[in-house]
Amino acid sequence: MKKTLLLILIIMLVGCYSIDQKKDKIEIKKALLKSAEDWSNGDIDAYMNVYWKSDKLQFIGKNGITYGWQKTLENYKKGYPSKEHTGKLTFEILNINFLAKDLYSLTGKYHLERTVGNANGVYTLIFKKIDGKWVIISDHSE
Repeated sequence: MKKTLLLILIIMLVGCYSIDQKKDKIEIKKALLKSAEDWSNGDIDAYMNVYWKSDKLQFIGKNGITYGWQKTLENYKKGYPSKEHTGKLTFEILNINFLAKDLYSLTGKYHLERTVGNANGVYTLIFKKIDGKWVIISDHSE
């Protein structure tokens, strides 16, 4: 009985560690850095590729909660109408935490250097792997 219980425990532990968290974190960082590059090029449409293209996307900011990819895109374009407003975006990733298979939280700081005035803030993103691609399903930025 003890051997059976031990074997079950070992199988469960091996199953938990079969997720390649290191690889996942590298891919998530790569997706986020690509989005910063797109933003810095003034291409908000390309920047939005890192977001889940769904009506269930959630964006939480100083003006409350926005739902949906299209509404989030519209808000970005309204708030950042020109290259002078988008400027150069950089991220400082503070941590990435495994939540469950194909689900991570990422916390960091952003810096936006631009001619109309710099901006800084903090954010927490929830990344989920959907159809083989890491996307943001929830963004809380301040």
